[in-house]
Amino acid sequence: MRVIRDNPEKQLLRSSVVTIGNFDGFHLGHQALIRHCESLAAEGHAIAVVTFEPLPQALFKPEAAPARLMTVRQKLEYLAAESIDLVWLMRFNHALAAMDAESFVRSVLVETLAASDVVIGEDFHYGKRRQGDIETLQRSGDKHGFRVHAVPMLDVDGRRASSSNIRECLASGDLEEASTLLGRWYSMEGRVVRGRQLGRQLGYPTANIRVTAQPSPLTGIFAIRARWGSNGWHDGVANLGTRPAVGGKELLLEVHLFDFSGNLYGQRLEVEFIKKLREETHFEVIDELVVQMREDERQARVWLAKK
Repeated sequence: MRVIRDNPEKQLLRSSVVTIGNFDGFHLGHQALIRHCESLAAEGHAIAVVTFEPLPQALFKPEAAPARLMTVRQKLEYLAAESIDLVWLMRFNHALAAMDAESFVRSVLVETLAASDVVIGEDFHYGKRRQGDIETLQRSGDKHGFRVHAVPMLDVDGRRASSSNIRECLASGDLEEASTLLGRWYSMEGRVVRGRQLGRQLGYPTANIRVTAQPSPLTGIFAIRARWGSNGWHDGVANLGTRPAVGGKELLLEVHLFDFSGNLYGQRLEVEFIKKLREETHFEVIDELVVQMREDERQARVWLAKK
């Protein structure tokens, strides 16, 4: 899979099936778009994904930007696991936001990607002030020679598979429902960095990961599973937050793995969130924190034994 970041000055593909979207979370609805592209991609037709970073809402209203479901690295890793030939990671800036709908079609879909088919969700909008919709895209397709395929929103057990619904599930602590819409457990990933060694002093050594995808869709104490490299999944408990009990300020994911004593510094850890146990709490006395940590471990082991 080829990834491009900046606007190319030449045609990238001879003929392609293109899908467009933020793809934050790469949930079952996003996967349905890719499956539809695969069904259309005949021999000689590449599959291209056009996606945006940062998310458009983060440019226009940074103070009210939606929680990020994954890092750019995670998004590309999930896309790379599909039968995709090209990902255009477009910089969403004021210049792109000011581009009118027809200019976007001509520049991106026609001149650069040579689209034969364009696959979009039924609520798709594009161009300056979201002036473009399915009808305008179909008219452009008639003009430029590509077909438009609007894929209905995917309903999973009575709920729409969408990034906004997944954010709501995570914010409320409903990890089971979020996993239903994602098609997998919600996860974060990052490289393990050195911390203040406070967990080790309390008998709970942790692997610390800085949270780069912000705002975070969830915080609290969780039963988790984690893996790295070629290792399998390890059960554990994690704190995701600013750690008020020890005067922390930086958003950090602290992972304690059960019955593990190895060195994880520098490893890239993937962490699946299985069950939310509680919110972060400030403790005036460290001994009270240790008692709670033991209870967190007990509950996490019980929940993970069920999964």
